[in-house]
Amino acid sequence: MKTNKIKFGISYANTGSPLHALNGITKFILFMGWVTMVLITFDLRVICGLILVGFSLLKLSRVPFATYKPLMIGTASVLMMNALFMFLIAPQQGVEYMGSETVLLAMAGNYSITTETLFYLLTVTLKYFSMFPIALVFVFTTHPTEFSASLNKLGVPYRIAYAVSLTLRYLPEVTKDFVNIMHAQQARGVDISKNVPVLTRIKNVAKILGPLIFSSLDRADVISNAMTLRGFGRNKKRSWYSLKPMTKNDYIVLVVIAGVLTLGFINRYQSEQLFWYPL
Repeated sequence: MKTNKIKFGISYANTGSPLHALNGITKFILFMGWVTMVLITFDLRVICGLILVGFSLLKLSRVPFATYKPLMIGTASVLMMNALFMFLIAPQQGVEYMGSETVLLAMAGNYSITTETLFYLLTVTLKYFSMFPIALVFVFTTHPTEFSASLNKLGVPYRIAYAVSLTLRYLPEVTKDFVNIMHAQQARGVDISKNVPVLTRIKNVAKILGPLIFSSLDRADVISNAMTLRGFGRNKKRSWYSLKPMTKNDYIVLVVIAGVLTLGFINRYQSEQLFWYPL
């Protein structure tokens, strides 16, 4: 039986790029500022600009394209399905937002395809997709421990910050366990390929998830006992080995983020319409 190969490419990758040299606080603020910018704008020009800048930063991280190519394809597929469901649920949403109606293909009921609807779906889909590259940049260039130290520096309790670090650190390990368990089950005749019906595939996947959950709980118990034996949580504060000092480049990036966000808010509140529509 041919086994499925799953590669986990969403984890910290030390490529020595300029983005890796930035402080974790700077990269966290960059990520949050990026998300804020995406949430406040419905201008397709701004969204396309964010996508171009995002992929430029992703290229600057020096992470091979093959590492995140499957995830990009999967994300694009999910967003296309989301656009289809948006059209099925509210086919005239674009017409309502744009204030005009240009019918391209007349169909029964309210399901006529219009230029406004296509433009609306394109804008919303690219809006969601614009968060994809910056999320990968943040994960690829920020070590989990460095990220936790940054959160603690920003005022997050170190217990919560360390829990985030453990989650990011052991997520690849959980994926490796999933692959190992899947191969072991396939060797026993459990088939999760497209050759079996959907319901059978779901039942077979459950046979993989069961051992995975128990192994994850066992790992969590071992980590918890180890942390308790070392007195974790006894003191109100703690130091961080991976905390980097802020540099000149960090402050430059923070100033750029503040300037771009300011322009974004100004553009948002000065716009007469929610969506930018040139037609």
